[in-house]
Amino acid sequence: MKNFKSIFEQHSWDKIQTKIYQTTSKEVEQALAKTKRNLDDFLALISPAAQPYLEQMAQISHELTKKRFGKTIQMYAPLYLSNECQNICTYCGFSLDNKIKRKTLTDSEIKLEVGVLKKLGFDHVLLVTGEANYTVNINYFLNAIDQIKNAFSNISVEVQPLSQEEYERLHQAGVYSVLVYQETYHQEVYKKYHTKGKKSNFDFRLDTPDRIGKAGIHKIGLGVLLGLEDWRTDSFFNALHLDYLQKTYWRTKYSVSFPRLRPAEGIIEPNFIMDDKDLTQLICAYRLWNEDLEISISTRENEKFRNNSIPLGVTSMSAGSKTNPGGYVVDPQSLEQFEISDERTVNEMAQIISNKGYEPVWKDNPYFIYQKS
Repeated sequence: MKNFKSIFEQHSWDKIQTKIYQTTSKEVEQALAKTKRNLDDFLALISPAAQPYLEQMAQISHELTKKRFGKTIQMYAPLYLSNECQNICTYCGFSLDNKIKRKTLTDSEIKLEVGVLKKLGFDHVLLVTGEANYTVNINYFLNAIDQIKNAFSNISVEVQPLSQEEYERLHQAGVYSVLVYQETYHQEVYKKYHTKGKKSNFDFRLDTPDRIGKAGIHKIGLGVLLGLEDWRTDSFFNALHLDYLQKTYWRTKYSVSFPRLRPAEGIIEPNFIMDDKDLTQLICAYRLWNEDLEISISTRENEKFRNNSIPLGVTSMSAGSKTNPGGYVVDPQSLEQFEISDERTVNEMAQIISNKGYEPVWKDNPYFIYQKS
């Protein structure tokens, strides 16, 4: 059976990059005129040539999202279980070479954190850890899920890449979705950012969504770390990956996130700056290309951008997030993975969403229902 690597190897980074930057206004207009768009259209819509058409893209994106998802925003919260990590990644606060105190939550500490999230109203939780095989491994994940499964109707995980058999065990335990980011699809640059640990294996990480798909997980989330490489080229390869997955594991749902590089302990400066207008263009391009794709915006983004992104195509948002293990109540001073930008409370964010004419959804997942405006 083929995997994404066989598709990936058919594409040259340099050729794709050249094609993006040589896109013409006519090609953008042709993409905008369509009702069904392919990867070539997506490429045109993320090009510099599409920037003058951003208002038109935003209007189409708004209508497509409203047609498919209604005027709802799914609310979720990350729950960081551990900052232990065996990888050296030059952009991450959890990197092994950062000589700081490490913490992994115990059963009782997990329950304390869960209690806070439930009081805040969350019913969807994203479990996050560093990549430390000896401590936060499949057995730790399964135990943590057992501790919280009665508290949340929707459990997602963002942890180290696992084997297909381990993903099958997560599926059986009740995990709804798995998020895994390639970080960058530029294979040579990838090596410079990931210098030690299992994450330095580009191919193993690239094959991870295939293993998740084969395991039957309900939803797979992809994304690139915006700031490591040229965002346009990286985003094309991310869309190429999504396109392959949707055609191969067609029963599975898919989401995309847009993490921009944020300050953290020992972190490098971004090599490529992506401003708010660029991110707006990217969100709209994804929606115009794929009506069914779930689009998530986290508290990495600032208040103004998050407010303005609500009608653009976003379907889920975090709020009141803590990016350190025990950050909600157990150990607020533990090492965080990165600094959040939007520090508003959960209630404040929910009010903003309502003021925009949207419904913040806590319990019922609107994605199972085809909604019409």
